[in-house]
Amino acid sequence: MRRLGRTVLVAVSIAGVLVAGAAAPATAATRTDQTSAQERKRVDSVPTPKLGWFNCYDGAQCATTWLPLDYDNPKGAKTEIAVLRIKAKDQKHKIGSLFLNPGGPGGSGVEIAAAAPLFLSPSLLDRFDIVGFDPRGIASSTNVKCFKTVKDQTAVLSKMNVAFPWGKAEEKSYVEGAKQFGKACSTTGKPLSGSMSTAEVVRDMDVLRRAVGDKKLSYLGFSYGTAIGQYYANMFPDRFRAIVVDGVLDPEHWVGTKKTATQEQDERLRSADGAYRALQEILKRCDKAGEKYCAFAAGNPVANFDLIAQKLRQKPLVVTDEFGTFTITYADFVGAILGDLYDVGAGDWVTQDSQFVYTLLTQPSTSAKAATARKALMKRIRAARAKAPARDFPYDNGFEAFAGVDCTDALHPADAGSWPALMAKADKRAPYFGRAWGWATAQCARNTWTVRDEDAYTGPWTRKTAAPVLIVGTKWDPATNYDDAVSAAKRLPNSRLLSNTNWGHTSYGTSDCATGAIDAYLLKVTLPAKGTLCQGAYQPFLEPLPDDPGATASTLKATAAQTARPQVAGPPMPSTLNGTR
Repeated sequence: MRRLGRTVLVAVSIAGVLVAGAAAPATAATRTDQTSAQERKRVDSVPTPKLGWFNCYDGAQCATTWLPLDYDNPKGAKTEIAVLRIKAKDQKHKIGSLFLNPGGPGGSGVEIAAAAPLFLSPSLLDRFDIVGFDPRGIASSTNVKCFKTVKDQTAVLSKMNVAFPWGKAEEKSYVEGAKQFGKACSTTGKPLSGSMSTAEVVRDMDVLRRAVGDKKLSYLGFSYGTAIGQYYANMFPDRFRAIVVDGVLDPEHWVGTKKTATQEQDERLRSADGAYRALQEILKRCDKAGEKYCAFAAGNPVANFDLIAQKLRQKPLVVTDEFGTFTITYADFVGAILGDLYDVGAGDWVTQDSQFVYTLLTQPSTSAKAATARKALMKRIRAARAKAPARDFPYDNGFEAFAGVDCTDALHPADAGSWPALMAKADKRAPYFGRAWGWATAQCARNTWTVRDEDAYTGPWTRKTAAPVLIVGTKWDPATNYDDAVSAAKRLPNSRLLSNTNWGHTSYGTSDCATGAIDAYLLKVTLPAKGTLCQGAYQPFLEPLPDDPGATASTLKATAAQTARPQVAGPPMPSTLNGTR
């Protein structure tokens, strides 16, 4: 979701031949951009690291290396970067290394690389060493820490521990916490908090490219990882072999411009708009499919969903069984639905969860329908919470990792106190989800988050790259709006847009068409035909519902690739229903 910068790239001819003692003039057709002298000096002055690989993760190899905290001072302070690789099965015919990133910001490149055998195609595993590294400040690399103790951190995050604030009291508390959080990261979190821009991550990746022995980079990035890929393409336009970005953030929308500097970030990215569009399409398809195929089809699904929202805004739902009690707020419900929309089976999950909550809000608590819904919902909540990470000891820097990148990369409004009004506006633009996406960056207010990276990259985003970039957009993506894939492809001259009708966040593994096109490009640098539109293998409401009304959406018919692919990282969003609170 971000990018900042300032690199002047020089256009040169790839056909620089001498004719009769003179250089042939470059033509528009052959002219490509080069890495700027400034960026060459920064990264090339760093000696190629010698990675001391050791066996790890049951079949992988791990290493750590120290890279400059500031590339303008390569001999100065360093930060430790964790790297993992899984060696190509066919070393004799190996193409090189394929770098992966799952997004976030804050997602672990080490973890997605370790999981690669579960979701990447055998052809990629045969021909590439799969490489992932944890960006600076994140996961197994040196961690950014904005608080001296877990106690100090907890005192601040407790004011922000909601999916998003609803009502003046919660908004006041959240703004107060956001200000304290931003100030902590701008003081205690330094110097790392001011050195986590995407540009620094991309510089690290260029040095690591050399370290693994690759002359040119091959890269596959998901979600925010698409920002990393597009930064690299614009900062190092002559240093990559193949870049695929799947689930795309338009980098200009991520960073902002002088004209959009006062906008909250999602007013540019329109993630909330994408989520609302996907929800409305699901509810309309549910209505058309009928009760035999969709759990939420009785009556008018669009009106019934709005009724749930209205009731929960007025009063939370308290659900109790013999094992305990849970309170589900309006924000919890919206956060859970947003989480459902991330899944390839979004239609089933959204309508199932909506029906559970609708039944409990509209049926007598002693009715058989309410009892069935209560039992199923409690099972769902407990299963989600069982997978949730611990929030206390040891120190968890997940939110700091997200903010360390976003707040440093992008332009944000000046005053955190302006967020309640901005969020009311966002909800009018994109009902339900405007607040869910917009509040995540309140701590980034420019008067609050005051630490800066003077070497952050802010564009341009229009470099003529030597190799093509494959941009993959998902029609119903609730996190990276499909419109951003379209605009990013128009912005980058030597790129190709691949569109897909799957549900959920990102496309790889959701259809033979999309996966095959990405694989073919990575293996042979062969682009799909212009205008290619893939059809997601799974579409909702095509098969009858199971006879058991309490059956979960896990009964949906997903492919092995769909169920194996790892969860693509997004911003932290606490919610009772999705198990993160």
